[in-house]
Amino acid sequence: MNDETAAAGNILVLNGPNLNLLGTREPAVYGSSTLEDVQELAAAAARSFGFSVEFLQSNHEGVLVDALHAARTTAAGIVINAGAYTHTSVAIRDALAGISLPAVEVHISNVHKREEFRHFSYLSAVVDVVIAGAGIHGYELAINYLASALRH
Repeated sequence: MNDETAAAGNILVLNGPNLNLLGTREPAVYGSSTLEDVQELAAAAARSFGFSVEFLQSNHEGVLVDALHAARTTAAGIVINAGAYTHTSVAIRDALAGISLPAVEVHISNVHKREEFRHFSYLSAVVDVVIAGAGIHGYELAINYLASALRH
């Protein structure tokens, strides 16, 4: 399998800082599901469309940027929950813009019902779709969107 055929069936799911604490961090905001639950949900959704997922969580901005750069040859699409970097990272925004892959920005909580600083996203202008407030099912919705977009 060459890079092109590998990329055709792979969706990269990226999670930023503090998402490793899902299930224990502010359950009133983020629910009781864990990051492992998110991974299982995303993988099942992808499989149902004949795709696979590569899953990465990092608390480090540069690791997320490097993963996006690598995705140019390893992924057909991106699902990203950049966590707090959504509101601060021009580097992640520029990486998303630079790789020209279909991408969906996901937020577990409805960021527009939270603190004002969470209302702005550097990423929204360079992704295809933003899903906020659907809980971890937002990842499933993102995979569904990408599968449909990639098939057309």
